Parts: sequence; structure tokens; C-alpha cells
Amino acid sequence: MTVHQLNELLFICSLVLLVAVAAVRISSRSGLPSLLLYLGIGMAIGQDGIFDVRFDDAELTQVIGYAALVVILAEGGLGTKWKEIKPALPAAVVLSTVGVAVSVGVTAAGAHYLVGLEWRQALLIGAVVSSTDAAAVFSVLRKVPLPARVTGTLEAESGFNDAPVVILVVAFATVGPVDSWYVLVGTIALELAIGAALGLAIGFLGAYGLRHIALPASGLYPIAVMAIAVAAYAAGAMAHGSGFLAVYLASMVLGNAKLPHAPANRGFAEGLGWLAQIGMFVLLGLLVTPHELVDDFWPAVIVGLVLTMVARPLEVLVSLLPFRIPWREQALMSWAGLRGAVPIILATIPMVSGIEGSQKVFNIVFVLVVVYTLIQGPTLPWLARALRLGDSSGATDLGIESAPLERLRGHLLSVAIPEKSRMHGVEVAELRLPAGAAVTLVVRDGTSFVPLPSTVLRRGDELLVVATDPVRDAAEHRLRAVGQGGKLAGWLGTGGLPGPSGSKGSAGSGGGPGASGRGR
Repeated sequence: MTVHQLNELLFICSLVLLVAVAAVRISSRSGLPSLLLYLGIGMAIGQDGIFDVRFDDAELTQVIGYAALVVILAEGGLGTKWKEIKPALPAAVVLSTVGVAVSVGVTAAGAHYLVGLEWRQALLIGAVVSSTDAAAVFSVLRKVPLPARVTGTLEAESGFNDAPVVILVVAFATVGPVDSWYVLVGTIALELAIGAALGLAIGFLGAYGLRHIALPASGLYPIAVMAIAVAAYAAGAMAHGSGFLAVYLASMVLGNAKLPHAPANRGFAEGLGWLAQIGMFVLLGLLVTPHELVDDFWPAVIVGLVLTMVARPLEVLVSLLPFRIPWREQALMSWAGLRGAVPIILATIPMVSGIEGSQKVFNIVFVLVVVYTLIQGPTLPWLARALRLGDSSGATDLGIESAPLERLRGHLLSVAIPEKSRMHGVEVAELRLPAGAAVTLVVRDGTSFVPLPSTVLRRGDELLVVATDPVRDAAEHRLRAVGQGGKLAGWLGTGGLPGPSGSKGSAGSGGGPGASGRGR
């Protein structure tokens, strides 16, 4: 590639990114899932499109798709709150294992008996579409105020179920006969165990290192966090475990650890996640030949009906039966099994393996994802309201960012008071911060001022709190406790310090990913 060709490539890529960013705005206003717009951009560039760019490298698409999925899972893990996912973890694990088996069996049977596909192709389609898409689930659920149990279950399921599905697809795509079912189950269990162990270990070690090693520039923290997450995937994959499970768990540990510049870490990961989604969907759109999809449209619709109306509800019913979850929540979870780029990426595996009929499998999966994402995504908020599952009354957690002051052995906490925080109306003195911590500056409506003890805090204020190293954690716990429980937090069981010189607040005082660092 010459410099001139590089210039042209950069210009084209920048235009595609700008169009994709503008498409996000259109998506947010129209309710149309952004992945469909990105796929449309790729199809417009590719064969039968405006520029008629011919691209048919399924192996390259698979490699880039895997890399993009790693970034998307890392971003999702960093944004997942442990306090929300912990109660839902057993249900999510069952959905990601037993539920996947139910979904594969039912969908494959429908593809074989109703569409006429031979069993290998039917099993491949059943396995491929049984994975709920992390990007689609994370993007939609964070716009819909659902109960924490529902959101936690769906987010954890989308992070966990990629691992067993990938193993199943690879097993079904092998040219030789598939191993006995008990060998397959044992392989899945072993790979999940290896991935989980490595992901948790790397996540905890990475968090410990970032908390105790002060980096010279704040911009290095987000890079280090993403590097640790990607290292977890690589380690899991090279150890013949589940790299996808490893990266999700490692990122979840990092996201819930009190790391320096935590909001900046998540913001950086979110930007990379958007970039990964855009690149992945555009590339998948390029890989498709639109005129070849016509013959596979109705088979895709039929398989999608079996998946959406039979397999997914049965999967949810069987998996959640031991947990006694109300039927309304089960109904919403059945409809919220969103598919996205992950099934399309997995559909490239049989193409790369040279399985007979793999192009038909890819076309059916592509059409299924487009049609049913177009139906399910926009209707999910409506269904949540119809089932009376909206949950918008809870107090919003504070956004706290920490910048370690190494030489002064202190910390500078930046505190944003959100709209529904119960810190609204609390006087500065009523915060009852521990000795060694103080509110030094308040920014309100673009104006900054030094507060008095009697200054009343308001929604939208930004506070600058200075805390010495020994009381840094106690100060953050107290701030979060007041944000959740108001000025009487210490007596209402919401954690924090009961008095000006009390001890360190409890871990249940506010939850959510905090941000801390150890000054040196």
C-alpha cells in the first residue's frame, strides 16, 4: 500500500465513521436499532450497492468480528454493576447453559422439519442464533428502566452465553462426526471453567496493580484497563478455555473495582465499543450479497418465528422455573433475547470450514437477525410499559471520579449530583464527611464558588472534594450513602458515617463502580 492509497483509505474510513455517528442520532430519535443502519451502510457500499465494492473474505470478517466482540464484551463488563448482577447470576448461568441447549434443540428441529434443512445445517443455525448479542442487549437495556433483576439477568446472559455457543458452532462445523453428547458437555464445562478462572484472576490482579501503581498520566489508565481486558481474552483462548467469558468477567471485576479515573475508563471503553460495533456491522454488510438473500427470506422468517415464539419462551420457562420469577418478567425476558452481530459472525465459521450449504446458513441467519431486530428492538420499551415493569423511581447513584495526588498523599474527588439523587437539599455540613475530607468547591450553572457549611446542594451541582489518603474510601462511602439515603443516611441503614468522627461506611452504601487510587 502506498501513501496515496493510505490517504484515500483514511478519507473513506473517516466518512463512513461520520455517517455512522450521524446514524446513531437517527437511531435514537426513530427507535430504529443502530446495528441495522450500520449494516445498511455496509450493504450500500458493497455488492449491488452504490459503490459495488466486492468483498467475500469470510475468514477476515470472522477475525475482525472476534476482535470487535472482545472490545464489546469488555465495554459491557466495565458497565455492569455487581450489586445488580449478583442476585441474577444463578439464573443467568442456567440460561446460558441449559437454556442454550433448549434453544438449539427446538430451533434446529424447526429448521429441519419446517424448512427442510438437513440436520447439520439445522443444528448450525440453531446454535448460531441461540446467542443473544451483547452489543444489542447492552445498548437497548440501558435505555429502558427495568427492574434490576431483569436487567442483571439479561446482561449477564448475553455476556456468558457466547462461550458455550461458540463451542457448539465449532463442534457442528467440523467436517468429521460430532463427538458424543457427554464429551461435548464436558468440553464446554472445562472451557468455561478455565475461562472463568483466568478472567477472575487477571481482573483482580489488574485491579490491584492499578490501585497501587500511580501512573504518570490519567490517559494511561483507560489504556491499561482495556489492555488487561484483552489480555484476559487472549490468555483464556490460548489456555484452550473460553476467552469470551474471561474478558467479560475480567472487565466486570475492573468495572466494579475502585480504580483511578473510573468514569474516564468507562468513557474510553464506550468509545471503543461504538467503534467496534460500527466496523463490525459495516464489514458484515459488505460481506452480504443482497440479491442472494431473496431465496432465503421466507426460510429465515419461519426459523425466526420458531426461535422467537417457541424456542426462546421455552428456554426462559425451563431455565427460570427453579427461581420462581414472576411471569411478567419471564415474558419480557423472552422478548428481550435480542440477536445482533454475534450470530452473523458465528455464521461465518461454517463458511471458513467449508461446510456444504454454509452460504445458505449465513443468508438465513443474516435475514433473521435483520428482520427480528427490527421488530423486537423498538417494541421492547412498549412491552416493558405494558407489563408494568418500568423502574424509574430509584435514586441515581453519584458519579465520582478520583485523581490521586501522589506527592500530597491525597485524593481529589469530582462528584456529580444526578437528577434523582437524595443529596439534593442537603447542606454541606450535613454531609458529615470524615476528618481529613472537605468540600472545597461547588460548580453550579457554570459558576464556581467556595461553599459555606450552610450551603445547600442541588441537583446538577458538581463538587470538588479533597480527602487525605487514610480517609479516601470512607469519604466516598459517605458521599454515596447520602446520595442514596439523604442527610439521615447513617440512621436509615443506607451506610456511611453516623457522625463527624465515625468509622468507615459500609460496602452497601451506594454500590456501583466507584473510583479510587492510592496516592504515593
